[in-house]
Amino acid sequence: MTQHATEANFDGLVGPTHNYAGLSWGNVASKSNVSAVSNPKEAALQGLAKMKALAGRGFVQGILPPHERPHIPTLRKLGFTGSDGEILSQAAKENPVILAAVSSASCMWTANAATVSPSADTHDHRVHFTPANLGAKFHRSIEHEVTGRALKSMFSDEAYFAHHPALPSISQFGDEGAANHTRLCCAYGDPGVELFVYGQQAFDESAPAPKRFPARQTLEASRAIARLHGLSDARAVFAQQNPDAIDAGVFHNDVIAVGNGNVLFYHDMAFLDEAQVLADVQARLKGAELQAVKVSSDEVPLADAVSSYLFNSQLLTQKDGSMLLAVPGECREIESVSRYLDKLVAQGGPIKAVEVFDVKQSMRNGGGPACLRLRVVLTDDELKAMHDGVLMNDALYERLTTWVEGHYRDELSQDDLADPMLLDECRHALDELTGILGLGSIYDFQR
Repeated sequence: MTQHATEANFDGLVGPTHNYAGLSWGNVASKSNVSAVSNPKEAALQGLAKMKALAGRGFVQGILPPHERPHIPTLRKLGFTGSDGEILSQAAKENPVILAAVSSASCMWTANAATVSPSADTHDHRVHFTPANLGAKFHRSIEHEVTGRALKSMFSDEAYFAHHPALPSISQFGDEGAANHTRLCCAYGDPGVELFVYGQQAFDESAPAPKRFPARQTLEASRAIARLHGLSDARAVFAQQNPDAIDAGVFHNDVIAVGNGNVLFYHDMAFLDEAQVLADVQARLKGAELQAVKVSSDEVPLADAVSSYLFNSQLLTQKDGSMLLAVPGECREIESVSRYLDKLVAQGGPIKAVEVFDVKQSMRNGGGPACLRLRVVLTDDELKAMHDGVLMNDALYERLTTWVEGHYRDELSQDDLADPMLLDECRHALDELTGILGLGSIYDFQR
């Protein structure tokens, strides 16, 4: 019998070292804002405001904590020695790009944190988690260990939850997590279709691949995760992203498509073989007809879709069963996108409402509302079994807002990354945060 289930969204809380280092080749927004002065406090408060607003609407909203940055253990692995302050000074002098990489607050984009398969889909009827290795970018490849610790702390009951280590951190198994994975279903508690979107086949050099920017997700990685999670052929579809879209700056599938329930909202440049993807999903989607909402290039040119992050929006099912599209403010600043959104609501399809969120600090680094959240479908029993100290409510919002106000800087430049005081501020803040959230000792400096 199908169990009642809920989709919870776990947003990344922006870290104290949020900065613009332009580390992500292939991410147009990240490169265009390189070296600008950031505002970590504003970024964190913007993220918390979005979480609070959605929780207030009745959505289950959780939090994933930021990581320790700058990450001294990584610098030690790279041969920098001495005290923490000496290591920071040495790295800033010898290779400031490495210092910027180990200082990145990129774990805020928890769509890349892991791939999650609900218990309705898996062979052992547990929720399965695999942290993404994020091997395409050095600054993100150092995230998966702490991400895994945080997820295990939040979802610790082995009767309900299964955790896997990240895939090998080599290019052939490049895995970017849920940014290239979406789940379609009739009801959340029903068996669904997990759509894995990849950029290239690593072991087939003759297969189509982008020419300008790298493909970060491989078919081999997607298939490995499906095996680890115990997904049958009836539960998984593997689709190739359009290489031309990757070359236009669509570095993850969630920049050009988003799904929820039986609705797939996507641009006509999203998939290499659109018709086959839709047919494969429909063939496995039991109890519901796939509602494909396609946006044409004539309505929204691909460049406008990328700059607005129209598809990097949250598609959410409201209490009355209708769907809400939570978009970044940039969608109302670009004429073609704003015009399309008005048409989308007026045409009477499954997406009934659009709500704008200000996440500008995140957008300047190339991450919209959908980048900031990891989706986890949980039955009522699984929701009770997880650690509820990370679930947003009024009291937690007030406590975290006070925490951010007390620990975060209003401005951060690249030169500030070598400041030993910043490291101390970050560690002190995170030590307090794990107490607020009840997560235990998940950071290297706590162990």
